[in-house]
Amino acid sequence: MMVGPNGNESSATYFILIGLPGLEEAQFWLAFPLCSLYLIAVLGNLMIIYVVRTEHSLHEPMYIFLCMLSGIDILISTSSMPKMLAIFWFNSTTIQFDACLLQMFAIHSLSGMESTVLLAMAFDRYVAICHPLRHATVLTLPRVTKIGVAAVVRGAALMAPLPVFIKQLPFCHSNILSHSYCLHQDVMKLACADIRVNVIYGLIVIISAIGLDSLLISFSYLLILKTVLGLTREAQAKAFGTCVSHVCAVFIFYVPFIGLSMVHRFSKRRDSLLPVIMANIYLLVPPVLNPIVYGVKTKEIRQRILRLFHVATHTSDS
Repeated sequence: MMVGPNGNESSATYFILIGLPGLEEAQFWLAFPLCSLYLIAVLGNLMIIYVVRTEHSLHEPMYIFLCMLSGIDILISTSSMPKMLAIFWFNSTTIQFDACLLQMFAIHSLSGMESTVLLAMAFDRYVAICHPLRHATVLTLPRVTKIGVAAVVRGAALMAPLPVFIKQLPFCHSNILSHSYCLHQDVMKLACADIRVNVIYGLIVIISAIGLDSLLISFSYLLILKTVLGLTREAQAKAFGTCVSHVCAVFIFYVPFIGLSMVHRFSKRRDSLLPVIMANIYLLVPPVLNPIVYGVKTKEIRQRILRLFHVATHTSDS
């Protein structure tokens, strides 16, 4: 902490990340399954990207959006897990103020990007099922690329003010964060000044980005459901089959995010373990489960992955 002109601590130069409150003795061993999950997340999403990139038949909007989702999942888990493992294994609990702001920006902006990509995937399913004859003309490769760029710009632009707002706050109470990484909700609560601007802007971002995206995704699936109910049973099964993976990805992302936001809004105890566990679930579970869900539920990806393993096994045997 830095000392202000009145002799009081007024500005943070670093923060302390405490890991899992109440489970400090078990953190060393808990790091091993967390590290395994992180490796599964990175390798699984890299495999999805590799399969889509190398299989020409998968060069379609749905799979290109999936590659974007996998790339974001790798980045969002990598933005938090290495530091978390350093805390658990090496007791490296300090993080510099600017590094904390950078991590906070990365986590929140990547979350915004993931929400935008999930919305784009819902739009792709809507056009493919409700207007199949227009799908090729509506979602062209240049347009898909522009949507990807828009997702990056939107996520970064919405979250860029957060570090600026935090930079203006004085910190004179404590520099101990309740999580294993830096979140805006967690950092701003340490300030000894009025944080209404941070709270209001955070609500605006959640409502205008995550809230709006989730409503549009829900609306798109209502339209899809209306169209599918008018099809034959065979066509219904095929249509639902193309949507199952995306619906799972939507629930995997939004349920932990909304739960974590609610806990931070209404929880009064900073030493509670519940928000910490939910935050870890929010950043680690979607990157782990998304490639598994798409690998199992998407026939084209599943067949390509099985073919890769078959070739690898055959090569090692020979």
